[in-house]
Amino acid sequence: MIYTIFNWFVKITGYIPQKLIFRMKVHYEDKAVQGRHIRSKAIVVSNHNHLFDFAVLLFAFPTRTLRCAVAEITYDKNIFMKLFLKLVGCIRVERESYDFSFLEKMKKILKCGGVVEIYPEARLPRKGEPTPLEFKPSFVYLALESGAPIIPVYSNAQIFGKNRERIVIGKPIDAAALYDSTLCEKENIKNITLYVRSKIIELGKKLEEECKEK
Repeated sequence: MIYTIFNWFVKITGYIPQKLIFRMKVHYEDKAVQGRHIRSKAIVVSNHNHLFDFAVLLFAFPTRTLRCAVAEITYDKNIFMKLFLKLVGCIRVERESYDFSFLEKMKKILKCGGVVEIYPEARLPRKGEPTPLEFKPSFVYLALESGAPIIPVYSNAQIFGKNRERIVIGKPIDAAALYDSTLCEKENIKNITLYVRSKIIELGKKLEEECKEK
């Protein structure tokens, strides 16, 4: 409950500042299928460009509380960041120790009809690296075990940039429907992970085409 209250506090008090800072424009693969309101449990999966990507999606989906997986390095930046992340409901991920307990926490959230948010690249890209980086498959395991749809999101990496921050919300993906019973679990996990990554890349290309047309 405290997470929901604090999220609404942030959304209300931060509405005007984020309009000026992010200047976010939201695009859709098919708005009739998936808009900015998430109706039930879901796993939001996005490419990762900036430390404040989670803040952009917090305002992109204003009617739901997104419980975001955040790396320990972000929590440890300073006491104020740590407190903010806790209050907004983020879930700490200990990457160095390969601790996957965050998935159990997310499964409980999804079981209660909540929404979780994962950046499967697991880190920010270094200068010159082709993006998006390789996706880690944890979100696929989560989708298959929870039955929650995956909502793919593409971000154009323009937070604090000269151009507007633009995101594209894709249509939900049913991981179970992509599961091929003739293949082993490892192959299925790999294929679904690659499929979602390619879908997010596709959304990026769609955005480029839309911007060119304008």
